Amino acid sequence: MSPEIDVIEIERDGAAIQLAPQAGGRLMTWRVGGDAVLHWPTGPNGPNGPDWSNPAKIRGGNPLLFPFLGRHFVDGEIGKWRDPEGVVHALPTHGFARNLPFSWTRDADGHGLRMTLVDSDATRDGYPFAFRFEAAYRIVDGNTLEVELTTSNPGEVALPYYAGHHFYFHLPHGQRAESSVELPHTERRRQLADGSISEAEPGLPRYSLADPSIVDTFHCLTQQSDEPMLLKLPGLKRTIAFELQQPDSVPWYAVTTWTESDTSDFYCVEPWIGLPDAIHNGRGLRWLAPGKTETASLRLAVTHGE
Repeated sequence: MSPEIDVIEIERDGAAIQLAPQAGGRLMTWRVGGDAVLHWPTGPNGPNGPDWSNPAKIRGGNPLLFPFLGRHFVDGEIGKWRDPEGVVHALPTHGFARNLPFSWTRDADGHGLRMTLVDSDATRDGYPFAFRFEAAYRIVDGNTLEVELTTSNPGEVALPYYAGHHFYFHLPHGQRAESSVELPHTERRRQLADGSISEAEPGLPRYSLADPSIVDTFHCLTQQSDEPMLLKLPGLKRTIAFELQQPDSVPWYAVTTWTESDTSDFYCVEPWIGLPDAIHNGRGLRWLAPGKTETASLRLAVTHGE
């Protein structure tokens, strides 16, 4: 039996989001004009809803990936990482944030929510650092959602991290062939079975979402550009722009594309600060100095029409 989950809803200008702070700080739904932009399983708490006792298997919303994203390996064993002193720690794929309760505060004007996770006995075995991790969602207008991931280091040693998003966008699987993702300058990489990262291949400016070669593919951003990434969904008469270049934001390293199966009615487009196993390969790994704070920001903007 799934536990009951408290859900907070925020509405503005015909847009609405639902969030579950105590269930991993998850953004569950985002609706624009009544239409679902994000996929969410039937529910949220009914007999056909998601199994909150196993957050990693809930296919919907936006699970938060922290302190590390993706898969990490030590000597071929998944879920392990080695610190600079050579000590090996156990940490689940995509980290622990999506499994833990966040505290929360609503913005003064009611248009956003800020959720906070701090280190505890539940985090220190696998990640022996003091930290403060915040996820903030704000409805800017009826078509735009602003999202921030803020990491602070209240400790006395440098904090290694690379966080990210895992947005599940609603898309009936039969519409994949006509749907596409358009990217600025990128290189393609993948993670190999041993955890290593493949050599870079030149990225294309556009991919069909029916292309199986982009499932679990990292589109590494090779230069900073104001040009947004576009998710074009003509069957839904919708385009979603990812505005990744925000003032004072740390750089986004890659955008990952993924779906679960040929019949999944969602497609994931995931902005990431680093690549999987960055704690070992260094690709996007950030070391946050004691007393410092930094934020990774983006905006998602929906436009309507063919």
